[in-house]
Parts: sequence; structure tokens; C-alpha cells
Amino acid sequence: MEEPTITDATVHSPLPKSSIMTTDYPDWAMVELDRMGISDVSDFQDVLYGPIADRKAGLRRDDLVEILLDARSLTGDMEPWVRGRLISSHKSSLEIIDSEGHFRALAREVIVEIRLITHTRPPYIDDEELMTFERSEARRRSEIQEEVEKRASNSHENHQWG
Repeated sequence: MEEPTITDATVHSPLPKSSIMTTDYPDWAMVELDRMGISDVSDFQDVLYGPIADRKAGLRRDDLVEILLDARSLTGDMEPWVRGRLISSHKSSLEIIDSEGHFRALAREVIVEIRLITHTRPPYIDDEELMTFERSEARRRSEIQEEVEKRASNSHENHQWG
């Protein structure tokens, strides 16, 4: 009996754990990593096996991703793949800077698949820079909210019925 041959297969190798960036990444990803000043992403990779407490997986801010859009949502000759850096994730959308440098907001309902190319940051709980940013952003938003409430309460006092 003859062994079946696979003639049209793609083999995905695991990401290298080296201190040097390899060219295993798509060209657009290499350009983006260069723009970000990142030469080594080996410390940021997912840990999928081992004790649950040690596992780290999932999408993160600044991940390089390829997103497949539902063909029914495309018009004309639009490319179904969107490639770029994940900026933020919301309840109903994802925001990315695409490989051409354009900001794009994508509705979750038209996303078929998200392929992680590489992480560029540590996991959320270990990301001190991100935690510091979020704390300062929360303080800033709180101060703005207090100022808005203060202005609103002062304007209402001037128009009381009397």
C-alpha cells in the first residue's frame, strides 16, 4: 500500500526562542517590528502548557495580527485579510493600525479569524508600562469627570426656581 502524499500543505513551525529576530515573520510584520524598535520578541510568547498558573495566552495591546474578514462584508475587490498592530479591543470592535499605517476599526461581527503573528508586549499582569499608563489615564479621566460635574452643578445652581 502506497503512502499518501501531501502536495499542498503549509507547515507552521513554533516561534524561535532566540535573542535575534528571524525572518520567519511576514515582511509587513518585520517592518512593523522595526518601526516599534523591537529586535527580540522571545520573552513575550504565549505559554500554553504546564501548570495553569504559569500559562499565558491571549491577545494583547500592540500584538501583530492578521484578521480574516467575512467575505459577505466585503465589497468589490477588497482584500479579505487585514494585517497590522492591535491598538485596542472593545465589546463590538477591534482597532488596529494596518500594515499601510492606516487606523482601522473592525466590527467583531465581520471577523472570521484572528491569527497572532507575534506578541510585542508582556502579558497584561506583567506589563508595568501598561499598568502605569492605565493608572494615570484613570486619574486623568476622573479629574475631567470631576471638573465636568463641578461645572454642571454650578450652572444648575444659577438657574434654580425660586
